Amino acid sequence: MASLHTTISPQSLLSLSKPRKPISRQVSASSLTSSKSPESLIFSRNNQKIESKKRANSVVVNSLSEELDVIPVQSEDVTDMQEGVAVSQVEREGSGGELVSQVGGFGNEGRLSFEGFSSSGSASGNGFGDGEEGEKETERLIDSTINATIVLAAGTFAITKLLTIDHNYWQGWTLYEILRYAPQHNWIAYEEALKTNPVLAKMVISGVVYSVGDWIAQCFEGKPLFEFDRTRMFRSGLVGFTLHGSLSHYYYQFCEELFPFQDWWVVPAKVAFDQTAWAAIWNSIYFTVLGFLRLESPISVFNELKETFWPMLTAGWKLWPFAHLITYGVIPVEQRLLWVDCVELIWVTILSTSKQ
Repeated sequence: MASLHTTISPQSLLSLSKPRKPISRQVSASSLTSSKSPESLIFSRNNQKIESKKRANSVVVNSLSEELDVIPVQSEDVTDMQEGVAVSQVEREGSGGELVSQVGGFGNEGRLSFEGFSSSGSASGNGFGDGEEGEKETERLIDSTINATIVLAAGTFAITKLLTIDHNYWQGWTLYEILRYAPQHNWIAYEEALKTNPVLAKMVISGVVYSVGDWIAQCFEGKPLFEFDRTRMFRSGLVGFTLHGSLSHYYYQFCEELFPFQDWWVVPAKVAFDQTAWAAIWNSIYFTVLGFLRLESPISVFNELKETFWPMLTAGWKLWPFAHLITYGVIPVEQRLLWVDCVELIWVTILSTSKQ
């Protein structure tokens, strides 16, 4: 059997055993970092700038969302991708016809947040108004309490003085006896005061009457019982105490000296003189002093007096001529002011209502 023997050389073995290296298409990271071209450097720097700007804008948007209590959402507005800020504005017409500008990038949540802020502001404004009303109500309650205290204190003092006129003689007295003799003994005490100090007694009576009359006038004007103006009542009472009581005392004495007769025409003459000369003088004094107590200018006081002088004088003719028929025809001279002051409760009510 013939053997086929082919001679194999070492070179052929060497070429068969040596494989070829495949061409790799992948680029390793180390090769990129080690061999950078200028174009790749510029591209990477631009990418870094864009990323840094996006991070800065995201920080600004996040800070705005934290301050405004809104959630940033994706907007459909056209934005500059390098800046990350919306460049368009959406204008819509509200229900009231106003144009509302909305910055893109905040979406509906941002708009609703601003609307909620405005409504909460208006609610806080309403709360402030309620606070003012509450303060006014508190002040009104305090004034009513003070007025009620003054009225109750003065009334308690007056009733106590009237009922305890005989407290030194109460031993063994019954309640019926106390109430029975109290009016009579109070009248005796009043007559004694007129003898000892007539001017002061009449000043006190006129001050009390003018104060009570002004209080009644304020009640007739529609004010509640304990919501009267204390300053106004004090002014009226001060005029009654300082002027009316003292001037009336001397006027009635002057009137008796002016008409010393006892004929039938004396009483009508005194009434006529009272309702012309004296009424004009007293009304002018009353209005003038009240004006100065209110710190009004003299021109203002004069103008008010000029406007009210004739109406008030004629208004008095509806009441006082009939009252003074009793004043000058029946009442003694020393007791006239007390009677006049009782009628003054009605007259001062008319006078205060017209003036104040």
